[in-house]
Amino acid sequence: GSELRHIPQLDLKKDRYNAIPKWPWFVFLSGAMGCLVCSSVSHLFACHSRRFSLFFWRLDYAGISLMIVCSFFAPVYYAFFCHPYSCFFYLTSISVLGVLAIITLLSPTLSASRFRSFRASLFLAMGFSGVIPAAHAVSLHWGHPHIFVSLGYELVMAFLYAAGAAVYTSRIPERWKPGAFDIAGHSHQIFHVFVVLAALAHCVATLVIMDFRRESATCAY
Repeated sequence: GSELRHIPQLDLKKDRYNAIPKWPWFVFLSGAMGCLVCSSVSHLFACHSRRFSLFFWRLDYAGISLMIVCSFFAPVYYAFFCHPYSCFFYLTSISVLGVLAIITLLSPTLSASRFRSFRASLFLAMGFSGVIPAAHAVSLHWGHPHIFVSLGYELVMAFLYAAGAAVYTSRIPERWKPGAFDIAGHSHQIFHVFVVLAALAHCVATLVIMDFRRESATCAY
């Protein structure tokens, strides 16, 4: 008797879970894993020769751009699920910007150390371009707590990316004691720690907004 009473509720939860597409979530996961694979391969083979070094560090930068672009898909898709034109505009814009960034970063000239600040600025510009769709989403869904919780995690993500970029460009701590951090503890490693933490924050933000979309899967709100 009591078991049967729970069956409709379980079916309802299952229907809500299956009510929204999952592909944007997998786009984000694929982009994050692709970025980390590019980074791992780059760090493994860049020391082979100068030619390998130039190629694989460019691949590393392209992987970061890929992750930034893929990070937009899930939150934008679910936030603008009922506004397809806005969704298409934002996803197309970040995709075009990402392709241009990857083409730029694959240029051998821009891989030089003197363009270190330029590369960091490019990544930040791509990331902070999400301010516009975020503000738009808040205005559309004002009053839904999921949106503000998700936005809070996205702000944490933005802070972590910015902190990582600041460490990367300022070369802290190796600038204070050259040679002491060649193996462990240098700015590039710290930068990657911030990137992983930012990806985790974005992951939580995406899961929150997915829950919001499941509750409003029919756009009836």
